[in-house]
Amino acid sequence: MQVTMTVNGEQFTREIEGRKLLVHFLRDDLGLTGTHWGCDTSNCGTCVAWMDGEPVKTCTVLAAMADGREVRTVEGLEVDGVLDPVQEGFMQCHGLQCGFCTPGMMMTARALLDKDPDPSEEAIREAISGQICRCTGYTTIVRSIQWAARHEAASAASVESVS
Repeated sequence: MQVTMTVNGEQFTREIEGRKLLVHFLRDDLGLTGTHWGCDTSNCGTCVAWMDGEPVKTCTVLAAMADGREVRTVEGLEVDGVLDPVQEGFMQCHGLQCGFCTPGMMMTARALLDKDPDPSEEAIREAISGQICRCTGYTTIVRSIQWAARHEAASAASVESVS
């Protein structure tokens, strides 16, 4: 079957098998290996990307289900060489260790901050509760997301004061 979807702002059309998972389409067909494949059961959350602005676990979504939709992967966070504050926060606060869960965590964090620019620690922990990190104990991940929230708020405040 043929699918057409917009991924990170670019439209792609490919011929696929109907049973192909979105995670495999992104990685194998489009070469977007930032989306990791960890479990096929939606338990680990390493494969989180967005479909029409909502986080989804791409290991449980058929690529055919994304036909005509917009998909955003971790590669789509960086814009024109500028890292998203979430990416910067993970670097600054050591929110990654082995890096395997990091792309899914970042996509979930970005979705959270888009809905709640100043989340509590509890809200952050709830947002990432569907994802497994085997290295960090989550403390540095939470700090990374808090860093991103603070820096986005400071950036927005400085833009407003200039206007």
